[in-house]
Amino acid sequence: MATVFLTGATDGLGRAVAHRLAAEGFDLILHGRDQARLDRVAAEIGGSPRTVRADLSQLSQVRRLAADVSAATDRLDVFISNAGLGSPDPERRVSADGHELHFAVNYLAGFLLARQLLPLLRRSAPARIVFVASLSRARLDFDDLMLERGYSGDRAYGQSKLAQVISGFELAGRTDATEVTVNSLHPATLMPTKMVPAHATIDTLETGVAATVRLATSRELAGVTGRFYDRQRETHADPQAYDDDVRARLWRISEELVSHV
Repeated sequence: MATVFLTGATDGLGRAVAHRLAAEGFDLILHGRDQARLDRVAAEIGGSPRTVRADLSQLSQVRRLAADVSAATDRLDVFISNAGLGSPDPERRVSADGHELHFAVNYLAGFLLARQLLPLLRRSAPARIVFVASLSRARLDFDDLMLERGYSGDRAYGQSKLAQVISGFELAGRTDATEVTVNSLHPATLMPTKMVPAHATIDTLETGVAATVRLATSRELAGVTGRFYDRQRETHADPQAYDDDVRARLWRISEELVSHV
Protein backbone atom coordinates (compact mmCIF):
# COMPACT_ATOMS: atom_id res chain seq x y z
CA MET A 1 0.00 0.00 0.00
CA ALA A 2 1.43 3.38 -1.04
CA THR A 3 1.96 5.95 1.71
CA VAL A 4 1.12 9.65 1.28
CA PHE A 5 2.08 12.48 3.63
CA LEU A 6 -0.24 15.48 3.26
CA THR A 7 0.19 18.83 5.01
CA GLY A 8 -2.79 21.04 5.76
CA ALA A 9 -5.21 18.11 5.96
CA THR A 10 -7.83 19.53 8.32
CA ASP A 11 -9.54 22.07 6.05
CA GLY A 12 -10.52 22.90 2.50
CA LEU A 13 -8.56 21.28 -0.28
CA GLY A 14 -6.33 19.23 2.02
CA ARG A 15 -9.25 17.70 3.86
CA ALA A 16 -11.01 16.82 0.60
CA VAL A 17 -7.82 15.34 -0.86
CA ALA A 18 -7.41 13.23 2.28
CA HIS A 19 -10.92 11.85 1.83
CA ARG A 20 -10.25 11.01 -1.83
CA LEU A 21 -6.91 9.32 -1.17
CA ALA A 22 -8.39 7.29 1.70
CA ALA A 23 -11.24 6.15 -0.55
CA GLU A 24 -8.67 5.04 -3.12
CA GLY A 25 -6.88 2.92 -0.54
CA PHE A 26 -3.78 4.95 0.24
CA ASP A 27 -2.04 4.81 3.62
CA LEU A 28 -2.14 8.38 4.94
CA ILE A 29 -0.06 10.53 7.26
CA LEU A 30 -2.06 13.70 7.88
CA HIS A 31 -0.66 16.99 9.16
CA GLY A 32 -2.45 19.81 10.94
CA ARG A 33 -1.90 22.37 13.69
CA ASP A 34 -4.73 21.23 15.94
CA GLN A 35 -4.91 17.66 17.22
CA ALA A 36 -8.66 17.74 17.81
CA ARG A 37 -9.30 18.71 14.20
CA LEU A 38 -6.83 16.09 13.01
CA ASP A 39 -8.69 13.48 15.05
CA ARG A 40 -12.01 14.53 13.50
CA VAL A 41 -10.67 14.19 9.96
CA ALA A 42 -9.12 10.82 10.79
CA ALA A 43 -12.47 9.63 12.20
CA GLU A 44 -14.33 10.93 9.12
CA ILE A 45 -12.20 9.07 6.60
CA GLY A 46 -11.96 5.86 8.65
CA GLY A 47 -9.23 3.29 8.47
CA SER A 48 -6.14 4.09 10.44
CA PRO A 49 -4.51 7.28 9.14
CA ARG A 50 -1.61 8.51 11.22
CA THR A 51 -1.59 12.13 12.33
CA VAL A 52 1.28 14.53 12.97
CA ARG A 53 0.98 18.02 14.41
CA ALA A 54 3.13 21.11 13.84
CA ASP A 55 2.94 24.85 13.37
CA LEU A 56 4.61 25.45 10.01
CA SER A 57 5.40 29.05 10.91
CA GLN A 58 8.15 27.73 13.22
CA LEU A 59 11.03 26.05 11.42
CA SER A 60 12.02 24.11 14.53
CA GLN A 61 8.58 22.49 14.46
CA VAL A 62 8.96 21.82 10.72
CA ARG A 63 12.18 19.91 11.42
CA ARG A 64 10.46 17.97 14.16
CA LEU A 65 7.58 17.23 11.81
CA ALA A 66 9.94 15.72 9.25
CA ALA A 67 11.47 13.58 12.00
CA ASP A 68 8.01 12.47 13.16
CA VAL A 69 7.05 11.41 9.64
CA SER A 70 10.30 9.52 9.20
CA ALA A 71 9.70 7.76 12.51
CA ALA A 72 6.11 6.91 11.60
CA THR A 73 6.86 5.02 8.38
CA ASP A 74 9.61 3.09 6.67
CA ARG A 75 8.43 4.23 3.23
CA LEU A 76 6.98 7.41 1.73
CA ASP A 77 5.64 7.31 -1.80
CA VAL A 78 4.19 10.82 -2.04
CA PHE A 79 4.67 14.10 -0.18
CA ILE A 80 1.96 16.69 -0.94
CA SER A 81 2.95 20.14 0.35
CA ASN A 82 -0.49 21.71 0.61
CA ALA A 83 -0.62 23.72 3.85
CA GLY A 84 -0.41 27.46 3.56
CA LEU A 85 -1.84 30.90 4.22
CA GLY A 86 -4.42 31.67 1.58
CA SER A 87 -5.89 35.04 2.42
CA PRO A 88 -3.52 37.96 1.78
CA ASP A 89 -3.00 39.79 5.06
CA PRO A 90 -3.19 43.59 4.83
CA GLU A 91 -0.66 43.90 7.66
CA ARG A 92 2.86 42.54 7.39
CA ARG A 93 3.49 39.79 9.93
CA VAL A 94 6.58 37.74 10.66
CA SER A 95 7.11 34.16 11.75
CA ALA A 96 8.71 33.02 14.98
CA ASP A 97 12.01 32.96 13.06
CA GLY A 98 11.60 36.54 11.85
CA HIS A 99 10.60 35.76 8.23
CA GLU A 100 7.67 37.34 6.41
CA LEU A 101 4.80 35.03 7.34
CA HIS A 102 3.55 34.01 3.88
CA PHE A 103 7.11 33.28 2.75
CA ALA A 104 7.69 31.23 5.90
CA VAL A 105 4.52 29.12 5.84
CA ASN A 106 3.74 28.83 2.13
CA TYR A 107 7.31 28.39 0.95
CA LEU A 108 10.07 27.78 3.52
CA ALA A 109 8.17 25.08 5.42
CA GLY A 110 7.62 23.01 2.29
CA PHE A 111 11.18 23.62 1.12
CA LEU A 112 12.57 22.31 4.41
CA LEU A 113 10.19 19.36 4.58
CA ALA A 114 11.08 18.28 1.05
CA ARG A 115 14.79 18.42 1.83
CA GLN A 116 14.41 16.56 5.12
CA LEU A 117 12.17 13.87 3.65
CA LEU A 118 14.15 13.36 0.45
CA PRO A 119 16.23 10.42 1.78
CA LEU A 120 13.05 8.57 2.79
CA LEU A 121 11.40 9.34 -0.55
CA ARG A 122 14.47 8.10 -2.42
CA ARG A 123 14.44 4.84 -0.48
CA SER A 124 10.81 4.42 -1.55
CA ALA A 125 11.50 5.09 -5.24
CA PRO A 126 9.73 5.82 -7.46
CA ALA A 127 8.27 8.58 -5.29
CA ARG A 128 6.71 12.00 -5.86
CA ILE A 129 6.69 15.49 -4.39
CA VAL A 130 3.74 17.75 -5.20
CA PHE A 131 3.74 21.45 -4.33
CA VAL A 132 0.27 23.00 -4.22
CA ALA A 133 1.11 26.44 -5.58
CA SER A 134 -0.92 29.01 -7.52
CA LEU A 135 -1.20 31.02 -10.70
CA SER A 136 -0.92 34.05 -8.45
CA ARG A 137 2.60 35.38 -8.73
CA ALA A 138 4.75 38.30 -7.71
CA ARG A 139 8.32 38.59 -8.92
CA LEU A 140 10.99 37.84 -6.32
CA ASP A 141 13.02 40.88 -5.34
CA PHE A 142 16.16 39.44 -3.79
CA ASP A 143 16.93 42.78 -2.18
CA ASP A 144 13.63 42.67 -0.29
CA LEU A 145 12.49 39.03 -0.03
CA MET A 146 10.91 39.69 3.35
CA LEU A 147 8.98 42.67 1.96
CA GLU A 148 10.18 45.09 4.58
CA ARG A 149 9.96 48.01 2.15
CA GLY A 150 7.28 47.01 -0.33
CA TYR A 151 4.71 44.94 1.55
CA SER A 152 1.24 44.18 0.32
CA GLY A 153 -0.82 41.09 1.09
CA ASP A 154 -1.23 40.17 -2.57
CA ARG A 155 2.49 40.57 -3.20
CA ALA A 156 3.38 38.46 -0.16
CA TYR A 157 1.06 35.65 -1.24
CA GLY A 158 2.11 35.78 -4.89
CA GLN A 159 5.82 35.81 -4.07
CA SER A 160 5.52 32.84 -1.72
CA LYS A 161 3.66 30.81 -4.34
CA LEU A 162 6.10 31.66 -7.13
CA ALA A 163 8.96 30.70 -4.80
CA GLN A 164 7.34 27.27 -4.45
CA VAL A 165 7.36 26.77 -8.21
CA ILE A 166 10.91 28.10 -8.69
CA SER A 167 12.25 25.89 -5.91
CA GLY A 168 10.30 22.92 -7.23
CA PHE A 169 11.96 23.31 -10.63
CA GLU A 170 15.36 23.54 -8.96
CA LEU A 171 14.74 20.47 -6.80
CA ALA A 172 13.57 18.54 -9.87
CA GLY A 173 16.83 19.42 -11.59
CA ARG A 174 18.83 18.19 -8.61
CA THR A 175 16.92 14.89 -8.24
CA ASP A 176 16.94 11.74 -10.37
CA ALA A 177 13.45 11.43 -11.83
CA THR A 178 13.63 7.65 -11.57
CA GLU A 179 13.81 8.13 -7.80
CA VAL A 180 11.67 11.20 -7.04
CA THR A 181 9.66 13.47 -9.32
CA VAL A 182 8.87 17.06 -8.31
CA ASN A 183 5.97 19.00 -9.79
CA SER A 184 3.80 21.99 -8.83
CA LEU A 185 0.24 22.97 -9.65
CA HIS A 186 -2.45 25.58 -9.42
CA PRO A 187 -5.24 23.20 -8.31
CA ALA A 188 -8.21 25.48 -9.00
CA THR A 189 -9.33 29.10 -8.79
CA LEU A 190 -11.26 30.38 -5.77
CA MET A 191 -12.65 27.06 -4.56
CA PRO A 192 -15.44 27.10 -1.96
CA THR A 193 -13.34 26.98 1.19
CA LYS A 194 -13.49 29.03 4.37
CA MET A 195 -10.98 31.48 2.86
CA VAL A 196 -13.22 32.34 -0.12
CA PRO A 197 -16.56 34.18 0.23
CA ALA A 198 -19.43 32.16 -1.24
CA HIS A 199 -20.20 34.84 -3.85
CA ALA A 200 -16.62 34.83 -5.13
CA THR A 201 -16.11 31.15 -5.92
CA ILE A 202 -15.19 30.11 -9.47
CA ASP A 203 -14.10 26.46 -9.45
CA THR A 204 -15.52 23.56 -7.49
CA LEU A 205 -13.56 21.88 -4.73
CA GLU A 206 -13.71 18.71 -6.81
CA THR A 207 -11.71 20.46 -9.55
CA GLY A 208 -8.86 21.06 -7.14
CA VAL A 209 -9.06 17.58 -5.63
CA ALA A 210 -8.96 15.89 -9.03
CA ALA A 211 -5.98 17.95 -10.19
CA THR A 212 -3.98 17.38 -7.00
CA VAL A 213 -4.69 13.66 -6.73
CA ARG A 214 -3.84 13.17 -10.42
CA LEU A 215 -0.44 14.79 -9.99
CA ALA A 216 0.23 12.69 -6.90
CA THR A 217 -0.94 9.30 -8.14
CA SER A 218 -1.65 9.08 -11.87
CA ARG A 219 0.31 6.40 -13.70
CA GLU A 220 0.42 8.55 -16.83
CA LEU A 221 2.63 11.03 -14.95
CA ALA A 222 5.17 8.45 -13.79
CA GLY A 223 8.65 9.85 -14.38
CA VAL A 224 7.34 13.32 -15.31
CA THR A 225 9.20 16.00 -13.35
CA GLY A 226 9.93 19.72 -13.25
CA ARG A 227 6.52 20.76 -14.56
CA PHE A 228 3.84 23.27 -13.57
CA TYR A 229 0.15 22.59 -14.09
CA ASP A 230 -2.94 24.76 -14.22
CA ARG A 231 -5.48 22.31 -12.86
CA GLN A 232 -4.76 19.28 -15.09
CA ARG A 233 -3.12 21.10 -17.99
CA GLU A 234 0.61 21.68 -18.16
CA THR A 235 1.36 25.38 -18.49
CA HIS A 236 4.18 27.91 -18.23
CA ALA A 237 5.09 29.48 -14.91
CA ASP A 238 6.47 32.97 -14.49
CA PRO A 239 9.67 33.55 -16.53
CA GLN A 240 11.67 33.84 -13.29
CA ALA A 241 11.10 30.12 -12.77
CA TYR A 242 13.09 29.32 -15.91
CA ASP A 243 16.07 31.52 -15.03
CA ASP A 244 18.93 29.30 -13.85
CA ASP A 245 20.50 32.12 -11.83
CA VAL A 246 17.22 32.91 -10.06
CA ARG A 247 16.63 29.26 -9.20
CA ALA A 248 20.14 28.78 -7.86
CA ARG A 249 20.06 32.03 -5.90
CA LEU A 250 16.71 31.25 -4.26
CA TRP A 251 17.99 27.79 -3.34
CA ARG A 252 21.12 29.19 -1.68
CA ILE A 253 19.17 31.79 0.27
CA SER A 254 16.56 29.26 1.33
CA GLU A 255 19.25 26.88 2.58
CA GLU A 256 20.71 29.69 4.65
CA LEU A 257 17.34 30.68 6.09
CA VAL A 258 16.45 27.16 7.23
CA SER A 259 19.94 26.21 8.42
CA HIS A 260 19.87 28.58 11.40
CA VAL A 261 17.16 26.59 13.18
